[in-house]
Amino acid sequence: MTTDTVLDVVAGFLLISGSLLALVAGLGIVRFPDLLSRMHAATKPQVLGLMLLMLGLGIELRSVTAGITLLLVVAFQLVTGPISAHMLSRAGYRTGKVDHSLLVVDELTEDLERAEKLDELDRLELEREKDAARADEGREARGTSPADG
Repeated sequence: MTTDTVLDVVAGFLLISGSLLALVAGLGIVRFPDLLSRMHAATKPQVLGLMLLMLGLGIELRSVTAGITLLLVVAFQLVTGPISAHMLSRAGYRTGKVDHSLLVVDELTEDLERAEKLDELDRLELEREKDAARADEGREARGTSPADG
């Protein structure tokens, strides 16, 4: 066997493996019952499948410029795929699209409750500052100082 034949077989194996992982990702999106499971299926096997496809394509093309381009595609997918899935999952959670009975651990509820409490404290602090500023303006308009009380 020549080197070209071996590389063609390896590239074919990688292309078929990547295609199967992309197929599994698509089936997971259709078959899984809830949003979070579907988001998991949309990112994990899909990203790995794309990496295998790009690696197989790079081996098949045997070009440095094509390899660099394919590497950029993989890097972009590695950066954007998980982040977008995370943000979509959080948005789905906040809008009530997540079935809480299926969650084993739910740390986001605690975080959201803590954030709401902090928002409320910040709002109250801003109201106190505004009230104090209004009181100071009222004193200045009457010509009295805070010490005069």
